[in-house]
Amino acid sequence: MAAARLQEAVQFRPMRQVDVPLVAAIEARAYAFPWTPGIFRDCLGAGYQCWVAESAEGVLGYGVLSIGADEAHLLNLCVDPAWQGRGLGRRLLRRMIDLARWHMADRVFLEVRPSNPAAIALYASEGFNEIGQRPRYYPAKDGREDAIVMAMELLPPER
Repeated sequence: MAAARLQEAVQFRPMRQVDVPLVAAIEARAYAFPWTPGIFRDCLGAGYQCWVAESAEGVLGYGVLSIGADEAHLLNLCVDPAWQGRGLGRRLLRRMIDLARWHMADRVFLEVRPSNPAAIALYASEGFNEIGQRPRYYPAKDGREDAIVMAMELLPPER
């Protein structure tokens, strides 16, 4: 499927419990230390904004966003490795930012691995700035890996 056709064919919808096995399978393909299905179920149960990107091919990616105290935290954003590099991650990120705005958040925070330069570049290109680090935040093959903390102020949309 060409990138332009993929852009047209992908729709976003709230994640459902029935999606958890599909989402967890994508997570396992994408990360060496994936979230468990139970974590996704807990996020749904907590009322977080959990969304999937879906086409006729099935679920291609997902995002998980928590919102509280005028702040949003992007907890997870992932595109199936077979579908990466086609702009879907950017579209999914923008959807999650739109949800944060809709819920009246003033800013969005996220953590990202320093070993994930593609994600760092995506976040920076969409307006996120590095604001700090969390030492030994992520599990890693050789112990623990720091996290880069990034944030984006949610300004009113340009007209």
